[in-house]
Amino acid sequence: MASAKTFRRLALWLLPVIFWIGVWQLAAWLVELSVEGRGNELLLPYPLSVAKSLIRLAGEGGFWKTVAASLVRILSGMVLGAAAGIVLAVLTSASPVLDHILSPAIRVVRATPVASFILLVLLWTGRDAVPVIIAALMVLPVVWENFSRGIKATDPQLLEMAKTYRFSGFKTLWLIYIHSLRPYFSAALTNAMGLAWKSGAAAEVLCLPKEAIGTRIYNSKMYLEIPDLFAWTVVVVSLSLILEKLLRWALSRWNGGAQNDWS
Repeated sequence: MASAKTFRRLALWLLPVIFWIGVWQLAAWLVELSVEGRGNELLLPYPLSVAKSLIRLAGEGGFWKTVAASLVRILSGMVLGAAAGIVLAVLTSASPVLDHILSPAIRVVRATPVASFILLVLLWTGRDAVPVIIAALMVLPVVWENFSRGIKATDPQLLEMAKTYRFSGFKTLWLIYIHSLRPYFSAALTNAMGLAWKSGAAAEVLCLPKEAIGTRIYNSKMYLEIPDLFAWTVVVVSLSLILEKLLRWALSRWNGGAQNDWS
């Protein structure tokens, strides 16, 4: 019975993967027909060509160093952006004056195109710092908005109970605010992960750090190594999906722990 369920889950997971690889294969074949076999790999390479490029790249010594460097930059930016978003959410929720001053600036950050920020930050900092800052700027408004909403949604009756029983500030924070904010924080991080990866990778493509996935994507495009370009894109997408899956798993464990704390 257990093996049947495992097989069914695996089949459900593989079905969309096989379907879209099939669509990709068909599209590449149609491109090859349209150009009559003259350089279709420069337009849309076959999945097998991309797989071969990915295997070759993974065997190179600099591949994992490049992946690690991009991971460190983008995750560092996400952590910084989340921390800044939490701090600003607390400040704007605690003070109407600060909310009136800071909220418009945060909304401007959310509305400004990523490319504009990348070029501006590149003028002010070194190229290695740009992906970190851009990822942080994209994450900050998302965390701020969700965290502010969570603070406002905290049950006032629980806060009144905390005052009645003279809870300490730490006890009020841990037993009421933290538990109330967990679902909002989880939603913010889940949404922020994708934004951090997309914006961080875009920043790497434009500012070209020495060791970066975005730099390798740019170089592949410049030298018309299109299968390599697709392979590096697969790496970015795969890392994003894996990290999002790990984040969701960690947050589910954390939220499960929250329920146990109350029991």
